[in-house]
Amino acid sequence: MRVFGVDIGGSGIKGAPVDLERGDLTEERHKVLTPHPATPDAVADCVAEVVEHFGWSGPVGVTFPGVIVGGTARTAANVDKRWIDTDVAALLTGRLGGEAGGCPVTVLNDADAAGLAEMQHGAGRGRSGTVILLTFGTGIGSAVFSDGRLLPNTELGHLELNGHEAEKRASTKAKEDHDLSWEQWAHRVKKYLAHVEMLFSPELFVIGGGVSRKAEKFLPLIEGIRAEIVPAQLRNNAGIVGAAMAAYAARTGEPPGADGSPVVASPARQPAPTPRPGGPASRPAVESPLGWPDAGR
Repeated sequence: MRVFGVDIGGSGIKGAPVDLERGDLTEERHKVLTPHPATPDAVADCVAEVVEHFGWSGPVGVTFPGVIVGGTARTAANVDKRWIDTDVAALLTGRLGGEAGGCPVTVLNDADAAGLAEMQHGAGRGRSGTVILLTFGTGIGSAVFSDGRLLPNTELGHLELNGHEAEKRASTKAKEDHDLSWEQWAHRVKKYLAHVEMLFSPELFVIGGGVSRKAEKFLPLIEGIRAEIVPAQLRNNAGIVGAAMAAYAARTGEPPGADGSPVVASPARQPAPTPRPGGPASRPAVESPLGWPDAGR
């Protein structure tokens, strides 16, 4: 079973056909730059360009960097504000030829899509309890799972800490904008993770987005977090895979697994998490962070 997935990001729009059984792309993805301003019509043209590059004429799943309810955008943090209250699914379905053209479109939040892919095919596979995927890029996206069930549209990147919006201080864009070293940026990410952990007490954090390719540069620098922290396995393809999974589920009525299986197995069959050095057995209880470090840190 192949379905097409498109991931709309703040800097690029990329897509490819996806093999749902393997959770992998069947062809090298095609990427175009996100237009500025990223208006609905301009982005729709880019999505059409990506899909038409492959001559695709089947169902398409698309991620959107904001809250999506019933196919409609309710927020637009890193794209043009004209997206708010736009029926994204209808707009893109029409731009791709409509139902008659064979390209019905399913839309979901970008981090939720990445989370679905990681839970089915990546770092969250086989894990129960509370799992939180965080994507670090232009902003910070989040996907929260409880025993494999997704709580959609959580948008934890917009949490406020000491007067600052989290993604304005700890996204990879913030790292670039403030010319932070890996150590300085990891310190900010640690503050953010500590706050999220205080609120949700997850067993596992999965760190996604393009920065997951460089996990060795910053994950070892993050200390004091009780939860296990791992990089996303599907890396920057997770959104594409998750979008395709959602499109499949929308067309078949089955859960977003390749064979209709739940995102994770029943809790009774979950393996116990492997404690990492300095994990729960040796760390004190987590306290709310005092706030962001000074400008240099």
